[in-house]
Amino acid sequence: MTTRRDLLKFSALAAAAAALPSFAFAQGNKPVGKAAKPLNILILGGTGFTGPFQVNYALARGHKVTLFNRGKKPTPEWPGEVEQLFGDRNTGDLKSLQGRKWDVCIDNPTSLPFWARDAGKVLAGNVGHYLFISTISVYADGSKPGIDEDDALAVYKGKDAMAETQESLRADIENLYGPLKALSEAEAHKQFGKRVTIVRPGYIVGPRDETDRFTYWPHRVAQGGEMLVPGDGLDPVQVIDGRDLGEWMIRLAEAGTLGAFNAVGPEKPLTMDAMLRTCQKVTGGKPKYTHVTPEFLEEKKVPELPIWVSRKSGPYAGYGAVSNARAIQAGLTYRPLETTVTDLMAWFRSQPAERQATLRAGLTREQEADLLKAWHAGKSA
Repeated sequence: MTTRRDLLKFSALAAAAAALPSFAFAQGNKPVGKAAKPLNILILGGTGFTGPFQVNYALARGHKVTLFNRGKKPTPEWPGEVEQLFGDRNTGDLKSLQGRKWDVCIDNPTSLPFWARDAGKVLAGNVGHYLFISTISVYADGSKPGIDEDDALAVYKGKDAMAETQESLRADIENLYGPLKALSEAEAHKQFGKRVTIVRPGYIVGPRDETDRFTYWPHRVAQGGEMLVPGDGLDPVQVIDGRDLGEWMIRLAEAGTLGAFNAVGPEKPLTMDAMLRTCQKVTGGKPKYTHVTPEFLEEKKVPELPIWVSRKSGPYAGYGAVSNARAIQAGLTYRPLETTVTDLMAWFRSQPAERQATLRAGLTREQEADLLKAWHAGKSA
């Protein structure tokens, strides 16, 4: 039964999505040329965060696009331009993919090995090139800087990886996410052989980011006043605009590029303070930054502050300094962070008021005020 709430939700999603094409190709406002050879591309998912950017770019390049998903999200950007197939990978319903052929398959949402296995059973032999979005969480040791694609991957320690579900993953995401992604990569190679490209992003940011992990920072900077900043400001930060990721994947498909790549950015090192200064430049906010130590945050049991990790210690200390050399060599390019922040905030401010009222990541102003009070009290004691 479709309720009034469902209709309102659909309308809000449609309105937000309809506003997105103006954000599609912001790298220097360069026109998008046609590809040398048009491809027939299947995208598994396609209506989430990066998928629509893949679709927009693929269409602009002259490719034919088919989406396969459950049909839970509207796609008003492409009326009549994109073929939509329906199914549910949780239940093994892939009937609409049977007997069809595509040049390329881009697998966006897979976090469970049985999804990759089932896709392979239907598509192997019918797809020329399989591109899989993985994650830097697949690495066994996230504590060291300079992680590259040849580093060891996380090991699954459960009983049966193929029996894992979305529910079991959510229940123990800290321990299961990376190992299950690593096994999904392995399953992709098992099913599709050498015709596989593995793309491992870190934090994906920009317009359409519903997590608010990065949005927290420009949003908070814009508010001004005394602002809690974790660490000494020199911790490295890595983010990639969802458009840069999505568009690059289409170019990888066009070139037939194989292998594994860390899709992290920006091109050159970025510190926490430099990121905040960019947010300040874009938003015009005038915060007073107060840096607090990782030890203080640990003592106060502060929930994870998004995007930031301390470079000095911890299991993820290397996440701000992952090597992207191989991806850059394979053609990954980056729009300026200033552009990403500008477009992100424009998108966020186009959302309904209730969506903007409570961010889904970061500290509330009350939490921040209490922490700042405790920090100053400790320093004066």
